[in-house]
Amino acid sequence: MRIEHTKIGRILLLGVLSATMVLGLSCQPSVTSGLTQEEAKRILSTYREARNTPNLDLLDQIIDPAVVVHDCGAPADIRGLESLKAFYKWGHAGLPDFKIAFDTVLVSGDNIIDRWTITGTHTGLLHGIPPTGKSVRFSGMGIDRVANGKIVEQWVYFDTVGLLQQLGFSIVPPAPSGT
Repeated sequence: MRIEHTKIGRILLLGVLSATMVLGLSCQPSVTSGLTQEEAKRILSTYREARNTPNLDLLDQIIDPAVVVHDCGAPADIRGLESLKAFYKWGHAGLPDFKIAFDTVLVSGDNIIDRWTITGTHTGLLHGIPPTGKSVRFSGMGIDRVANGKIVEQWVYFDTVGLLQQLGFSIVPPAPSGT
């Protein structure tokens, strides 16, 4: 009987130790290379220069050729660096004095989270909107996922209604039904 208790004890001890090791390993924070503040500054500095000059070829240094951009101002996801450059060219055509400034930048893991402000004067065709001559200033946020030193995916959010209002558009609610 003593031998069975010892075997059972060893089996239980091994089970407890195994469970402890598995739980201990699963609770460890995952180790990722992470993005450094210096790398994030380099990426955003190059981005700012590319957009403000404009010299969109600089984007080749910081954006992956297969990038996917989810931009609330685009009709669909933008896929690929060349498509992104074309989208930006349309924006620059409408706001030739386009300027972007980064107001707040945070780095978390492999992501750059930034709050930015864009200014410009609407003197050209802006994504199908005829020139109004109005100056605009609007802020938004971006989340850039970075891999191997380049942006591979981006999420862009801004107040599109506020931008359209600055251009002279107004929002008219639909008439109630039945009247």
